[in-house]
Amino acid sequence: MIIKNEEDIIKAIREDEWMMNLLKAVKTLNLPDWWVCAGFVRSKIWDVLHNFSSRTPLPDIDVIYFDSKIVDELEEIKMEEKLKSIVPNIPWSVKNQARMHIKSNMSPYSSSIDGISKFPETVTALGVKLDENEDIKLTAPWGIIDVVNLEVRPTPFYDTKDRMKVYENRVRKKAWNKTWGMVKIYGINNS
Repeated sequence: MIIKNEEDIIKAIREDEWMMNLLKAVKTLNLPDWWVCAGFVRSKIWDVLHNFSSRTPLPDIDVIYFDSKIVDELEEIKMEEKLKSIVPNIPWSVKNQARMHIKSNMSPYSSSIDGISKFPETVTALGVKLDENEDIKLTAPWGIIDVVNLEVRPTPFYDTKDRMKVYENRVRKKAWNKTWGMVKIYGINNS
């Protein structure tokens, strides 16, 4: 399978029973403005583009939502527990984007998509969810060109010296090009 555009990404996810089951599980929580994001989407794209016959293990499944009324971290833990009861043995990570700006030392986010746009890498700033008709919706605030071209770059939001350090540290730690050999990483100062 070749992935060149958003339709190809959606098709690859729709044909992946495991991914669809996880999306359906998250949908049952009825979270406001929810998305499953980051590596869940990126790794699928890169696995397909590398012709891997099996899925690359994920350290977690990132579920985000936006609820400015209940910003208690305990609520996120409750949602993780609910997901574990629906689909056990999955490393669920649930985060309310209405409070994540504090952790990231940024201005408050206005929505989940705004939160996704503040992720460090363009290839991670991706999210998918199911709408009321079970159709897959994809959000990519910085586009999909980098992820389908296997090129890792900082999002435009990471244009300050301090944020670039965060980006550089993350991509070095993640070492994605060791798992996916065709991946190229840009914006790293090797000095």
